[in-house]
Amino acid sequence: MQLREMDEQDCLAFLASHTRGHLACLGEKYPYIVPIQYAYEKDRLFIFSMPGLKIDLLRAHSPACVQVEEFGENRTWKSVLVQGTYDELTDTPARHDERLHAWSLLQKQPFWWEPGSLALNSESEDGPAPSIFFGISIEMVSGRQVV
Repeated sequence: MQLREMDEQDCLAFLASHTRGHLACLGEKYPYIVPIQYAYEKDRLFIFSMPGLKIDLLRAHSPACVQVEEFGENRTWKSVLVQGTYDELTDTPARHDERLHAWSLLQKQPFWWEPGSLALNSESEDGPAPSIFFGISIEMVSGRQVV
C-alpha cells in the first residue's frame, strides 16, 4: 500500500463521479460540519438546503470546505478536499437561471432533496420554509489516496 497525492485533474474527476460529502463552515466557536449531497460542474459544487444553522453560518462567513471520500477493498481509500467560497443563488430574477441550472443538475440524483428537506421545524406560520440553492466556488482542491 502506498499513500499518493492526487493531481488536480484526478481530484476533479473524483468530485464529478461522486455526489455525497461533508460541508464544513466557520462556527462561532468551533467548525461546523454536516453531510451534504452535491452536484459538480466546472469549478463549482451545487447544493440544496433548507434554512438552518449551516446557512446562517455560511451567510456570516463565506469560506467553506467540502470533503468527499471513498473506501475501497483491502484498506484502499481516496479523499478529496475542496476549499472555496459560499455563493447563495438567491430567489431573485437576476439569479433565476442559475437556480434552475442548479436544480436541473441536482434533480438527476435520486433523493437529492432529502437532506435539506428533513430539517426540524421547517414550517412556519407563513407556510413552508424557502428552498435554498447555493454553490461552493472551488478555489483550491487537493486529494490523497492509498492504493
